[in-house]
Amino acid sequence: MAYVISDDCIACGTCIDECPSEAISAGDKYSIDADKCVDCGTCASVCPQEAIHEG
Repeated sequence: MAYVISDDCIACGTCIDECPSEAISAGDKYSIDADKCVDCGTCASVCPQEAIHEG
């Protein structure tokens, strides 16, 4: 199951730099492409807002 980013995201960019599959897209609210996500959890572990969780 892919990870998702909640509305708690502050668009700091930390998760993008850590994603090994380049599944995260920047914007006002960041998003994770479920087809690219490899379910590793790295993004969730580095998120300072704890805004990323399993979807």
